[in-house]
Amino acid sequence: MMNEILKLNNITFTYAPEQEEVKNAVEDVSFTVNEGEWIAIVGHNGSGKSTLAKIINGLLFTEQGTVEVMQKLMNEENLWDIRSQMGMVFQNPDNQFVGATVQDDVAFALENNGVPHEEMVARVHEALAQVKMEQFLDHEPQHLSGGQKQRVAIAGALALKPRLLILDEATSMLDPQGRKEVLATVRKLREDTGLTVLSITHDLEEAILADRLLFMNGGQKFAEGTPKEIFDLGDQLIELGLDLPFPIKMSKLLMAQGVSLQGNAMSEEELVNDIWISNFKK
Repeated sequence: MMNEILKLNNITFTYAPEQEEVKNAVEDVSFTVNEGEWIAIVGHNGSGKSTLAKIINGLLFTEQGTVEVMQKLMNEENLWDIRSQMGMVFQNPDNQFVGATVQDDVAFALENNGVPHEEMVARVHEALAQVKMEQFLDHEPQHLSGGQKQRVAIAGALALKPRLLILDEATSMLDPQGRKEVLATVRKLREDTGLTVLSITHDLEEAILADRLLFMNGGQKFAEGTPKEIFDLGDQLIELGLDLPFPIKMSKLLMAQGVSLQGNAMSEEELVNDIWISNFKK
């Protein structure tokens, strides 16, 4: 049996419950994240995914339902202990930097947690090596590219040795190269360490990397499944404000023009292979 690292049980939250005819931001949502999984929560603006992120991080407490982290029921008494086992990476990396240099910034949370100096230095170097930023130890964060800044932010989270890494729209402000760098870093970390990842995102390239997707709509869980199972909903997703990944759209267009394809490509590389195998390989 897989170890449950996060479990939401019938979560309902309203920002202004005292108002009449108020709409729930999140309504009766339940899902589980198992240790070692990568789960992506996707949906259009206003779907409830950002509210879920705040609930998971303990920034909001629900009117109904419960949150269990590491099989402990989250409450005000154990919130800080639970948070110490989560690593959070937010949307804007510039808002996360507090140190004069890269190594100062990664060390900041460790100092606040009373980690001994020698262990702190080792953790800083280890975390920066994990995200391929060890050569930037003495650089000023503001002089880094967007992708490099976010990789340093990930290092700051990893230095705390979390069991769960939460990416809250962590790639949304990056250019394509920066987004590619960050996603490659997270993917490699997960392969090497078995890190559990929860990403709240509208970026389809990020969502495709997940083991499972949770599709939110109107504050409710509309669908849950593998990326293929969710994107197979096709036009239904588009009607609800979620686009389809480029390889899936291109596959549909090619097949509509009579090109022979298996039609299961989830990445550009898989699409190229599908075209090759279906039409040229003998």
